[in-house]
Amino acid sequence: MKGPNHIKEKRKHPRVNIDLPLEYRVSDAPHLHGAIVVNASESGLLIHSVKDLPIGTKLTIAVLFSKGLEFSNFEVSAEIVWKDKHWEENRARYQFGLKFLHLSEEDHQKLKQLLGEEHEI
Repeated sequence: MKGPNHIKEKRKHPRVNIDLPLEYRVSDAPHLHGAIVVNASESGLLIHSVKDLPIGTKLTIAVLFSKGLEFSNFEVSAEIVWKDKHWEENRARYQFGLKFLHLSEEDHQKLKQLLGEEHEI
């Protein structure tokens, strides 16, 4: 019988802890909003936001990161697949689990590079 240390990760892509800013737009709405990426994989993101959004909302996202002495980003369209609300300093904060819907090959390579520079959790 195998103990708890032998439980295999069920995720197709491992999650990596990162702390990066992102900008997102709901569908084709004109306004950009900010949030923070908490962790990422090749298939999605966990983000923190002060804005409440319903599950199923589709977002256009740009994740900002430094690449050497320059700044870069990768862009992706994603869907909120789960959310959690918690309170900090008497203000509501939200965590969202996002699943990627579309990621160009160039942006996928940027994401893979970024994930390779961080440590898996």
